[in-house]
Amino acid sequence: VQLQASGGGLVQAGGSLRLSCAASGRTFSTYAAGWFRQAPGKERELVAAMSWSGDRTAAADSVKGRFTISRDNAKTTVFLHMNSLKPEDTAVYYCAARVMYISYVPSDYSYWGQGTQVTVSS
Repeated sequence: VQLQASGGGLVQAGGSLRLSCAASGRTFSTYAAGWFRQAPGKERELVAAMSWSGDRTAAADSVKGRFTISRDNAKTTVFLHMNSLKPEDTAVYYCAARVMYISYVPSDYSYWGQGTQVTVSS
């Protein structure tokens, strides 16, 4: 599976962004997808994830109620809808995939896209 992330940028606090992760290669519909982020000097952390079927999701406490993960009907693209952005959301965001089930652990994901920078100004 090859993953291509896009949609990052510079936004003011309180603004919104939508990140996209386009998948190609193997049947992406059988993979769980996750969005992670890594800020300078910090470990990579799970932001949100969705199971292969879309019936289970997970999100970090820090983004609950503000960020939403979704997949398109063909399950070839995963989105991260980010609202009410805060300066502390500033990080490089990565999409990742693993077979079927959600995991909070980055090393459980086999496939990674390149990062996309999100910068939130105060």
